[in-house]
Amino acid sequence: ATKTIAAGLAFRAKAAPPPDGLAGRRGRREGLFLSHKLSNAQQSTDVVAVRRAVKNAIAELGAQYLDLVSIHSPLTDQDRRLATYQALVDLRDSGFVKSIGVCNYGLGSLAELEEEFDKDLPAINQLELSPFNMHKDVVQWCGLHGVAVGCSAWSKLSGTDGPAEGWAVLADIAKNKGMTKAQVLVRWSLQKGYACVPRSAAASKVERLAIAENSYGGVNSQDLGEGKSSFILSNEEMAVLDGLDVEYRAGKLGRIDGWTAEDIAGIDWDPTLII
Repeated sequence: ATKTIAAGLAFRAKAAPPPDGLAGRRGRREGLFLSHKLSNAQQSTDVVAVRRAVKNAIAELGAQYLDLVSIHSPLTDQDRRLATYQALVDLRDSGFVKSIGVCNYGLGSLAELEEEFDKDLPAINQLELSPFNMHKDVVQWCGLHGVAVGCSAWSKLSGTDGPAEGWAVLADIAKNKGMTKAQVLVRWSLQKGYACVPRSAAASKVERLAIAENSYGGVNSQDLGEGKSSFILSNEEMAVLDGLDVEYRAGKLGRIDGWTAEDIAGIDWDPTLII
């Protein structure tokens, strides 16, 4: 099994010292998938500065390379976005980065990359994806261009600003399946073919148990016993969930991820629509 560790400005994940010997170090590193995101502040027209920031992150983790480095959002300007991406291409070509990703990129910012880096498109585009906001146009573009689609967390969907009516439909499916609502969302994303990595940090035993239940293993169970149905969602259940799409954008949800509250210009605002 591979353990995914995400590192960013506000969070640094440090692996324990590897076993002695080259084989031990190689084996431990191959069992980790280290990802890092560049914040808006780290995006720069200074390609050397961007490369230095990534290399500093690699050094802080005690690693030799990162498996994935992503641009956290397109909320800068064209010059900084393209120069930052060029720096990541340079780092990939020199072996410091295995794959390049972007986050919250819509059709405009993706077209920008296609025009400048036709043969070097990102490996993945991480979006706020849920049955309530499926970003169908962006997902379609990614599929046509060989870009994987990743899901970010959905914690705010259950809050006061979330889609209450659709959330109730989701809750009914979860109850009927003997699943948690989070498990339904994770399972939905997997069956859609999206990359979804539930968080793994927790302060309590209850949280750790919930995370385990909502992980890949927790949502892939085929035999629950006691007459309960499989965690696999049926075609009919998937159709019901897909029918909940109301383009519930970040502005209405109040989601802040790679930007500030001041960036949000009303309930129809979304980072995928800034270009």
